[in-house]
Amino acid sequence: SALDISFVPPTMNGGTPIIDYSASCSANGQVPVVATNSASPITVASLVNGQAYSCTVTARNSAGVGPASSPVTGVPNQSASLTSADIVLGIPTDTSISATVYSASLTGSAYISYGLRSGVYDTQSTAKAIVAGMPTTFTLEGLKANTRYYYKLYITSDRTGVKQSDSEASFVTSRSSGSTFTFVVQGDSHPEREKTEFNGDLYTRTLTYAAADSPDFFITSGDDFSVDTLNAATIDADAVAQRYRIQRPYLGIVGRQAPVFLVNGNHEQAARYLLNGTANNVAVWAQNARNAHYAQPAPDTFYSGNSEVVPYIGLLRNYYAWTWGDALFVVIDPYWSSPVAVDNVFGGGSKTSDSWQITHGDAQYNWLKKTLETSKAKFKFVFAHHVLGTGRGGVEVARLYEWGGLNANGSSGFETHRPTWVSPIHNLLAANHVTIFFQGHDHIWARGVLDGVIYQTLPEPANPNYNLINADAYAASQTFPNSGYARVTVSPSEVKVEYVRIWLPSDESADKKSGAVATSYKITSP
Repeated sequence: SALDISFVPPTMNGGTPIIDYSASCSANGQVPVVATNSASPITVASLVNGQAYSCTVTARNSAGVGPASSPVTGVPNQSASLTSADIVLGIPTDTSISATVYSASLTGSAYISYGLRSGVYDTQSTAKAIVAGMPTTFTLEGLKANTRYYYKLYITSDRTGVKQSDSEASFVTSRSSGSTFTFVVQGDSHPEREKTEFNGDLYTRTLTYAAADSPDFFITSGDDFSVDTLNAATIDADAVAQRYRIQRPYLGIVGRQAPVFLVNGNHEQAARYLLNGTANNVAVWAQNARNAHYAQPAPDTFYSGNSEVVPYIGLLRNYYAWTWGDALFVVIDPYWSSPVAVDNVFGGGSKTSDSWQITHGDAQYNWLKKTLETSKAKFKFVFAHHVLGTGRGGVEVARLYEWGGLNANGSSGFETHRPTWVSPIHNLLAANHVTIFFQGHDHIWARGVLDGVIYQTLPEPANPNYNLINADAYAASQTFPNSGYARVTVSPSEVKVEYVRIWLPSDESADKKSGAVATSYKITSP
């Protein structure tokens, strides 16, 4: 549930233009929920229905943040908005964006209205049927590049005939060179690991803070839809799809304004070794559920990527790249290329003892090489679940196997095992001046540098124990414990990376405040 906070902009701006406004809503002394927008109104989401909130608005310019407005009181009312339906944006380009709508209970017809000004929606999408329990994707086209749009979702229920609208949200189309923007990256969320590594309230809190940063988009690092804990004897397509539905209310918190890009993890089991020539296998079910519930890029004039058509799936949409402002973004995936299980084997069994059998494949390697070599972007970011798809460590293991070219004993194995490749993957990253390689898998904030490439491992976003996991695998890296997310700000002159810590309210203290930055670093433009 949410509150729309309307306000009148101040008549005096202190001599410099106002950049944006922030609304802060709090109740019963809890940590405020904050949202930001460039104009009135501001939608503050993830509030508790029936709870009275005191809300204030502040303005920010280059000199800083101004004084808060007088407080107003609001009470979210679930019946007033479409809290039973959620939206996750995806595939933003210079002229379009996709919006996938999902509701577990609503069946009816829906459309999206949108426009260039808050509260003014002069364009309407084609109406589509909404079926309870089934995702529906809308495509908004004819947009202008480097432009913010405001939109609302409208659904008319077949059962009641009542037409409802969701609260306003906004998104931005592709940034032009010279722009400054923010994106957010999260590590492994593992919602199946309740209490040990996942807490729903903490995850909600993390994504709410991430949404308040007004990122242009949101990138996961895999292991968000783990299906490998399902019973291999009884698993079916619906059981797999349920893993993807679990994340919809969570990712909708940030995804309604920031398009979500997914990285496949080992626990998703979207992997080639499971294909059996029919439509009935975990790999097909997992990739189809992923692409149905979260719109992901396929090769076109804006994105490059995997052009392989897989029976019963179509385009995998598992690796892809795009340019945004002065940065290149590249997502890669070892699981769909390897003929063997890269990490854990679905249903049990031992993974391969020969890590040279694990591969990103010739097609993905050649595409990655071309993508990095032909990009003129100032900054280059590469995302994967893990450097090798398995194991532990960042720079500590980046010299091994096809990623770095060495055998486990330190001898060279690259020429023997990858005779058609020009160089190991790490060498490609270094030679093409990749700024940061982002990975998950190890559930820790860890930063290492190898040959000028930063290897940034991401913490979990919802681990209620806040512990330091797998630190022994990061002897050459700077480490911090869970939980939180990475906030990355890209400007024409530099990249700033911040580790934003998040705590449950009951765990906060004077030195443990949600939204505080535990560590940060900057990279200047080459």
